[in-house]
Amino acid sequence: MPATRRPSTELERANHHPHPRNPSGDAVNPLMGRIPVLDVRPLVDCGRRPAKAVAGESFEVTATVFREGHDAVAANVVLRGPSGRPGPWTPMRELAPGTDRWGAEVTPDAEGLWTYTVEAWSDPVATWRHTAKIKIPAGIDSELVLAEGAELHERAAKGVPKKGGGREAVLAAADALRDASRPAAVRLAAALAPRVVESLDRYPLRELLSSSPALPLRVERERALFGSWYEFFPRSEGVRKVKGRTVPGNFRTAAERLPAVAAMGFDVVYLPPVHPIGETHRKGPNNSLSASPNDVGVPWAIGSPEGGHDALHPDLGTFEDFDAFVARARELRLEIALDFALQCSPDHPWVEKHPEWFHHRPDGSIAYAENPPKKYQDIYPIAFDRAADNMDGIVTETVRVLRHWMDHGIRIFRVDNPHTKPVVFWERVIGEINRTDPDVIFLAEAFTRPAMMRTLGAIGFQQSYTYFTWRNTKEELTEYLTELSGETAAQMRPNFFVNTPDILHAYLQKGGRPAFEARAVLAATLSPSWGMYAGYELCEGTALRDGSEEYLDSEKYQLRPRDWESAERAGETITPLITALNRIRRRHPALRRLRNLTFHDTDNAQVIAYSKRSGSNTVLVVVNLDPHHTQEATVSLNMPELGLDWQETVPVRDELTGDTYHWGRASYVRLEPGVTPAHVLVLRPSPQTGGSPTS
Repeated sequence: MPATRRPSTELERANHHPHPRNPSGDAVNPLMGRIPVLDVRPLVDCGRRPAKAVAGESFEVTATVFREGHDAVAANVVLRGPSGRPGPWTPMRELAPGTDRWGAEVTPDAEGLWTYTVEAWSDPVATWRHTAKIKIPAGIDSELVLAEGAELHERAAKGVPKKGGGREAVLAAADALRDASRPAAVRLAAALAPRVVESLDRYPLRELLSSSPALPLRVERERALFGSWYEFFPRSEGVRKVKGRTVPGNFRTAAERLPAVAAMGFDVVYLPPVHPIGETHRKGPNNSLSASPNDVGVPWAIGSPEGGHDALHPDLGTFEDFDAFVARARELRLEIALDFALQCSPDHPWVEKHPEWFHHRPDGSIAYAENPPKKYQDIYPIAFDRAADNMDGIVTETVRVLRHWMDHGIRIFRVDNPHTKPVVFWERVIGEINRTDPDVIFLAEAFTRPAMMRTLGAIGFQQSYTYFTWRNTKEELTEYLTELSGETAAQMRPNFFVNTPDILHAYLQKGGRPAFEARAVLAATLSPSWGMYAGYELCEGTALRDGSEEYLDSEKYQLRPRDWESAERAGETITPLITALNRIRRRHPALRRLRNLTFHDTDNAQVIAYSKRSGSNTVLVVVNLDPHHTQEATVSLNMPELGLDWQETVPVRDELTGDTYHWGRASYVRLEPGVTPAHVLVLRPSPQTGGSPTS
């Protein structure tokens, strides 16, 4: 809805009482204004923390607004930008008649800390119009009603600018209402003329103006919401044999992989930890407890005599090599995201320098990390509870390490297991970083309880991993995405990774290539941010054992060189689909947003349908969730959500195949695994339906 200029009149100021007084004359803390404005949303932590948005993202502000009696009320939203100046206000509408629930879409256009406020007022002009439309035709108190209308329009005209003729039109209506020589119906019609109504809708007469408290809104750069992520281990790129010894790849050889990643349309390359790896309790292949001298170890077992979190593994190269890698990525319009895992190998310098940061058992040993039944003998977690004064030192060191990598061009950090550290710790760390560098993005790798995930988002994490991997049925996906795209979106932005080095879901293990295709379509079109771990495009799906989500010969524990070129030549890759999905995402603004998701009915539980709409751009997706069988369904579209009338048909173009169809309220689909896993349809409205075609 377009914004309108905020009127400011002496009448409004006279009727606006933000601080009423008790009978003694002392100011009191009001529970509400003269016109109640209640339950304003979005609301994060009772308004103590900012809701989230990115520049150019539209979101809905809602509130409950009403007053006593039968007089009309109205409301608007006021955005106040980072400079503190109030911007244009946006009129609200009652979302459903009789509910007293009002809403309006607003769009902040710049990064920074904003506020939003809901203003409500008594609308005497709307009240008069309602009364006049009943009484004048019935001949009840006609002259009195018309005289009241004339007086109202004269008062209202004072708030309408002279420029453009709006004030003239309102004053002319007042004169017509007083003209007793004309029939009452004609005088009323003059006050209901489109020009008069338009002027007073834009510059309304607002009485008993009341405001909600100003609520905070943090507006961040678009990458905080939208992006395609690709994860790979630099040490596996460029593996070679030297004198019978396997030599890992390094930043120079890994840089040779970047053009292919960019060609697939990814925006972010995420690297697991690139630091020195400990020798003590080093893990061997498939998490074995005995490692040979040639085993490379787990990158998350950070630290050795060669350094800790601010050092590079010598096999990967020097900081000059790292800087060249980051620069090459930048040339290809890729950002590098670096893993930050706040944990240590037994050989990390912190173990000796800061023994108070770790939990020592009665026998003097340091407790290693566990997530039963998993054990991580090669990793020591930080023990935040040992002493109250540890927190300051850990915060200071963490901020120092992060700024060290920021100095080398890193502006995105994927944080490992943040839910195993105190929330207040992350609030301090992220607050300190974003205070000076608001463009730095933190992604929470937190597969944990919903309350913790939402709270990590509320205290500063820009993105979060989610339960998407474990949501595979139509019912599960619909329920979960309705949650993520609803009120949760104000505090937690999802990033849908289809796989990780830790997670190979049974759906992928048992579904073969069609399962990999379906999950890629879902992730890339349901969420504005999605990601994949290298090997997904090759449909690598062999688990360590039946019932396990661990990969066999996991790259966490060993090198995993891949022959990308041979796979391409043999057609053993879904790279063309991945490339197409990322191209479609960049081309269509609707897929770059989260809160615009609508699900549509299908008569087959194995077929899911949903749409996203942004302005004139509408994308409709239909996916076969069954990787083993062809599925047929009738898709029943919610036409108003698509901006269409119930009886319309509209041409749609499948962005995956180029085929064009005509779809209406009920449309038939047939989706064959491995051939047509999904439709990604773009609505191309005809001139009669409004809007403009999108290619």
